[in-house]
Amino acid sequence: MLVFGSGISGEAAAGLLCDQGAQVILYDGNEKLDAGEIRKRVPDGVEIVLGAFPEEILGELSLTVMSPGVPTDLPVVEKMHSLSIPVWGEIELAYTYAGGDVLAITGTNGKTTTTTLLGEIMKRAAESVFVVGNIGTPYTGIAARTGDDSVIVAEMSSFQLETIHSFRPKVSAILNITPDHLNRHHTMEAYIAAKERIAENQTSEDWCVLNYEDEVLRAFGESIRPKVLYFSSRRKLNRGIYLDGDQIICNIDGEIPVCRTSELQILGTHNYENVMAAVAMAYVYGVPMDTIRETLKKFKGVEHRIEFVAEKNGVAYYNDSKGTNPDAAIRGIQAMNRPTVLIGGGYDKDSSYEEWIRAFDGKVKKLVLLGATREKIAETARRMGFTEIVMADSFEEAFAKCVEYACPGDAVLLSPACASWGMFKNYEERGDKFKELVDQL
Repeated sequence: MLVFGSGISGEAAAGLLCDQGAQVILYDGNEKLDAGEIRKRVPDGVEIVLGAFPEEILGELSLTVMSPGVPTDLPVVEKMHSLSIPVWGEIELAYTYAGGDVLAITGTNGKTTTTTLLGEIMKRAAESVFVVGNIGTPYTGIAARTGDDSVIVAEMSSFQLETIHSFRPKVSAILNITPDHLNRHHTMEAYIAAKERIAENQTSEDWCVLNYEDEVLRAFGESIRPKVLYFSSRRKLNRGIYLDGDQIICNIDGEIPVCRTSELQILGTHNYENVMAAVAMAYVYGVPMDTIRETLKKFKGVEHRIEFVAEKNGVAYYNDSKGTNPDAAIRGIQAMNRPTVLIGGGYDKDSSYEEWIRAFDGKVKKLVLLGATREKIAETARRMGFTEIVMADSFEEAFAKCVEYACPGDAVLLSPACASWGMFKNYEERGDKFKELVDQL
């Protein structure tokens, strides 16, 4: 069996297959990787192959497991399909061997906050709970430790959902859909289709939680097999969960007050939507509202998502490194209540930046740009009449310029609207660097 891609999910998949007695080849096209370091992290029986793909092994393969970071339209993967070699994702492999019920969350933005919150709720309600997926812990890494009484709370990316076959959550949720990862999916239609696969194998016994204010999802809810429960931050729903003033109401079996937004430790309408989705998923799964309510009031949010770092010399510093696309970054700007010096730019995911720049709305006093997208963003900003732009060649230089331009009473916000690849391994490393630089002031 072949595991394609040697990231943390690939290594975990290789380990699970070895545990099942399979002969495993772990392949990665990056010949610069250190095979010795990979060897330390996988079982002894795994064969490690780096560089050019050895096509002579195709005739020996009974299964290929794709890591989520590997595109599924590579010529060699298409050749596997033509040879009728099953191509699974890491999620499908884990689901095949794991026990318990899956509560799965996808969407363009808010996945990590919702998944983390739902995980905390479930830990109060069940003995065996695992929080896995795109949030950082591979599903394959814990599959062997699950049992029939386990609850797996899973954050699912579009990349992971591309390669499912039988994966069936007991409760699923799609939080929202806005343009993202179009460099991988090529069209918005393909991106939406990947997200919607989360409900593909659900039955009338299952539930799917959807955002009523997303037109794509509202229509999707009318065409699927599972029971649908909507949430809304803009209107009362005859059946669902909604925000009424400062009160979150659960209206499924009659109206039940959940909590007031003033009782939450996370801010912003987008976070109230995340809360509603987590509440809906837990409630339809059978968790008592008192247990849900207690968890909500103690939940402090997620690192790297509009995270207050410190106030230095009268300037507030916020780490929103998880704002890896324009829509997520808009929410970061909307949360600011001070004049803001903003760090933007990074890896190009073929995003457009008009809506992001429109959201500056007088709040952003200076935009400091870096990375592969800086010229593209600058050109868009100037075309839209925003000219307070500074270019930087490194992250350290960008931060130094923010310190230079920020005055007491201002905010400095890292919310790049772009992925971190090319400068950092991931958004976490980028956010940690930002916090390190703040601490040094």
